[in-house]
Amino acid sequence: DQSDATKLVVTPKNPRVLKSHSILLKCQAEYDSHLKHSFKLSWRKDGDELPVNSTEGGRIILDRDTLFISSVLLEDQGVYRCVASTALDSAEAEAQLIVLDVPDPPEDLQLSENQNRSVRLSWKAGASHNSPVNESIIEFEENHWEPEVWQELSRVPGNDTTALLSLAPYVNYQFRVVSVNAVGRSQPSKPSLRYSTPPAAPDKNPENIRVEASEPNEMVMKWEPLKPMERNGPGLEYKVSWRQRGVETDWNEELVKKHSLSVRNVPTFVPYEIKVQAVNNLGSGPEPNITIGYSGEDVPDAAPSGVSVEVVNSTLVKVFWFGIPRDRVRGHLRGYKVSWWKTKSMLDGKRHHPEKHFLTFVGDRNYGMIPGLEPFSEFRLTVLAFNSRGDGPESSPVVFETPEGVPEQPRFLRILNFDKDSVTLSWGLPKKANGHLTGYILQYQIINETHEVGAVSNVSVANRSALSWRLAGLSPSTKYKFYIKACTAKGCGKAATEEGLTLAQGSKGSGRISDAVKPTPKFQPSEALEPGTEYTIRLVTKNWVDNNSIFEDVIETRGRAYAGIYEGISTQGWFIGLMCAIALLTLLLLTICFVRRNKGGKYSVKEKEDLHPDPEAQSIKDEIFGEYSDSDEKPLKGSLQSLNGDIKATGSADSLVDYGEGEHGMFNEDGSFIGAYSGSKEKGSVESTGSSTATFPLHA
Repeated sequence: DQSDATKLVVTPKNPRVLKSHSILLKCQAEYDSHLKHSFKLSWRKDGDELPVNSTEGGRIILDRDTLFISSVLLEDQGVYRCVASTALDSAEAEAQLIVLDVPDPPEDLQLSENQNRSVRLSWKAGASHNSPVNESIIEFEENHWEPEVWQELSRVPGNDTTALLSLAPYVNYQFRVVSVNAVGRSQPSKPSLRYSTPPAAPDKNPENIRVEASEPNEMVMKWEPLKPMERNGPGLEYKVSWRQRGVETDWNEELVKKHSLSVRNVPTFVPYEIKVQAVNNLGSGPEPNITIGYSGEDVPDAAPSGVSVEVVNSTLVKVFWFGIPRDRVRGHLRGYKVSWWKTKSMLDGKRHHPEKHFLTFVGDRNYGMIPGLEPFSEFRLTVLAFNSRGDGPESSPVVFETPEGVPEQPRFLRILNFDKDSVTLSWGLPKKANGHLTGYILQYQIINETHEVGAVSNVSVANRSALSWRLAGLSPSTKYKFYIKACTAKGCGKAATEEGLTLAQGSKGSGRISDAVKPTPKFQPSEALEPGTEYTIRLVTKNWVDNNSIFEDVIETRGRAYAGIYEGISTQGWFIGLMCAIALLTLLLLTICFVRRNKGGKYSVKEKEDLHPDPEAQSIKDEIFGEYSDSDEKPLKGSLQSLNGDIKATGSADSLVDYGEGEHGMFNEDGSFIGAYSGSKEKGSVESTGSSTATFPLHA
């Protein structure tokens, strides 16, 4: 049967590759499958067969139908032929590899047509390496100002090999040429012979002439010096001319070698006409242009007038003024500065050490806004003009007052006591009242774990001295969030918040005490307490401004019949300890413990009777102070023992004040502080109208 002829194709067909890049040639063959055992493939370059093994250290790799060349060299260029043969026939295909590179450097530089300001440069182009030259760059070096530094002089388009060069006077040149094609720049040619141009007068004058800030009655003129290639000859100097503008007078002139000139004894801040001309040994530059500059500035000598203040709100005012006349600025007006300082608080009339603040308003304007003021305060304010030299005199102080603002957030909000349907809250004064406090807004709402919240309930605390409140009518076993805001006539400020959970139905109340407050020995009440009456107890630091140490709770006294029951519970500490070992004790030990527990309750009552043989003896509800202990003493858990009992304090050498007998004995030392709290409970407690308030100052 008839065989199919063998066919070959080499891809890519005619590749163009940059020098040092790589190329992969692939020979795709089609031949009769019956002849695959006799099929052979080989590669040839320019007629010579390439060895099957890799050559030149692996730079050229033959792998059956592929030929891979890495880091292509110029000599890799040529015709690559793939040859295939079988037992019946043979076939071949070829590809021409073209290698691209930057041009070789130009050669044989020649100078001709020599002139004072020009010369012709000619050269021979180097090989272009398959990418035509599209531009030639001519560079120069001169050996006087910057020896061995090559700078571009001109460019010649296309493949031209000659150029007429424009030259500067008084320069010793040499030239070189760089050729450019699509691949990149050639190496530069070898330099030409040197070519010197003769000197000449300057062609240009200095630029950027200016008068810089200086002392009053002085003028400093400055300019950019000529570049070395612009000097044109030896002996370069600058001729400076100046005269007062608008005054018919001759020019003042001076020759200087540097690029500045200072002139003294001139009027303050008046305009001058200034000229600067370049001069060398061969002559002067062209006629210079006139520049206007001002002599030295002095600070303004007048203050703004008509200063007035318009109050926008409790922290922001708008200031107006009349600007100073132009001739009083004595310089370039930069703007105005407004200074202000607080003189006293309108809340307490307290004078303040003046701490000055200022704001700068740039440019010629006549008003400005002053933010961030303290509300309910008296201020003084001045305005001044300033220029580049400095500040002018201040205007006479204007007095203004900011109105009341809303208070800052209360320092804290704490839950003192939780019951199943009520809570007692305590809070601190706001850090800044920003006005006369009118009272507080107490808000609360039910919250739960699903991010749903109940409606907000509001309670208005109209007593501005109140720092606590008892909320009743709450739901048992419910989580609440509480908010307290302080208010002035202007409104209410930001709220302090706290969250808590009411007790379950049927459980007993559980109080909390701040860690900052510890019980102290020799604690004696000054009044006989009425049985069956609810009382508010407060512990206040001696320096009561430190609200962080306030404790408050509500207690209720009982009759004698309940004393044993409530006092007995105060011995829960050892009872809880025994409960931990219940698995190791026998039923007999449990019985003994029960008997001891009943006996333990009578000790406090007897002690109480010994101290005060009063037929109306009473005990204190046991759940007042929560749980605390002294590290060196037996733990006192769950109760106050009795108001006459001794209570130890931790970490404080001071004890609670020993209060004398009589109705007013306890108020002698800190009566004014007590007044700040008195009455807060009557308004605060929904369920205890007419209840008494006792406050115990604590030495801080």
